[in-house]
Amino acid sequence: MAEGFPKGTYCLILKCDGGTEVVGSLGEIDFESGYYFYVGSALGSGGLKRMHRHISLSERRRNDSAKKPRWHIDYLLLSPLFALEEAVYVESEKRIECLLAGKFDSGISRFGCSDCSCDSHLFYREKCPIEEIKKSIIEMSLIPQTAKK
Repeated sequence: MAEGFPKGTYCLILKCDGGTEVVGSLGEIDFESGYYFYVGSALGSGGLKRMHRHISLSERRRNDSAKKPRWHIDYLLLSPLFALEEAVYVESEKRIECLLAGKFDSGISRFGCSDCSCDSHLFYREKCPIEEIKKSIIEMSLIPQTAKK
């Protein structure tokens, strides 16, 4: 266990009011009103500390306008169009991020997957996708957990 955080894979669920946001090298993206969820991995030395960094970033965005985005998801976490609702995660040292992302459709092309061959790691739903995410994790014989903001 690294720095007190286990390794794992996570999904950040964000509610969006709809609008256009510039997302780094992806440029302007039009987002529909509804829910988006991002599939990420935390297999590095800090483990799931990465997920907690994302949660903290979304909470601090109103007070820290100078914070610079590092990953595609950071642009959404810092955007006033989005609100982080919840995170679903699994503790596992297995590399399952792409397997999990592959279970979902309606992805935003090239988002969050510059280091793999997936089409996307960000997905859209009209309604909150928490049960769909949990079911997909259970189908992989893993135990989903939640972390609220």
